[in-house]
Amino acid sequence: MRRALAAAAHRANRYPEFFPRRLPRLIAEHVGVGHRQVSVGTGITGVLMHILQEFVAPGERVVMATPTFDGYPILVGMVQGDRVQVPLAPDGSQDLERMVRAVDRTTRLVALCSPHNPTGSRITRAELDWFLSRVRPDVPVLLDQAYVEFDVGGELAEIGPIVAQHPNVIVLRTFSKAFGLAALRVGYAVSSTEIAARIQRWQVPFETNAFAEIGAEACYNAEHELMRRVERICAERDHLSRRLRRLGLDVPESFANCVFVAHRDQIDAEILQRGFEKEGVLVKAYPGGTRITVSDREASDTIVSVFAA
Repeated sequence: MRRALAAAAHRANRYPEFFPRRLPRLIAEHVGVGHRQVSVGTGITGVLMHILQEFVAPGERVVMATPTFDGYPILVGMVQGDRVQVPLAPDGSQDLERMVRAVDRTTRLVALCSPHNPTGSRITRAELDWFLSRVRPDVPVLLDQAYVEFDVGGELAEIGPIVAQHPNVIVLRTFSKAFGLAALRVGYAVSSTEIAARIQRWQVPFETNAFAEIGAEACYNAEHELMRRVERICAERDHLSRRLRRLGLDVPESFANCVFVAHRDQIDAEILQRGFEKEGVLVKAYPGGTRITVSDREASDTIVSVFAA
């Protein structure tokens, strides 16, 4: 991927496509859908903003879990939507029954994550089908799959059958996590062609930079390397989770590139934060727990030592 970007550096003075055409076709061919079903943007947040602009008017409700990806409450606030935040279940999963009950006549969008950020929990196909059978078909349901590559063997890997069976589903994916292109901001949505056309009404000219397309194609061409990296991270994730559980910590099973460790109270969280800062380890603290991105064995040893102290 680095070689592909370096080779294209001499074209940095040229504009990208006015509206993206090649990148949606590239993604569509890879994931097995029609190119008119693919909407691209500057990361998942860019695509999400277009979706909110199209479907949510001021005062209208967006149902989501809490905690979740920070971008959801922030962007919903930017379009002046009403954030309906449903607490997670005790096991760290999204409480789908409570989320269904939160959907009312003013709800314009529902956001699900699988694997979930920050806990790493996942939704099965049966759970997704159950949920969608209880949400009005005119309410778009986001299925954020930013971490899907780390859910090896998961039931929601194939996008085409999901959006074919459920036309109100919008699947979000990114090249920022497993593919490692966070700086290039490459995100996309897969949906019905009708929904995609509505999302693309908000596409800004020259929004997708030319290096995003080059990076995405290079990643697809080196997918075998990606899978080796994913396998290594998943193995280290499971190893770290087992070690933390042996310390008596509450660590839900994760299907992302992170582990989530529940803590007792705010004092507990502050002590942990100071310990991680002392060791130079960056973590993300949430009410009720801490998300730790998985790295290598040396980092895992440091993390375990902080919790054991």
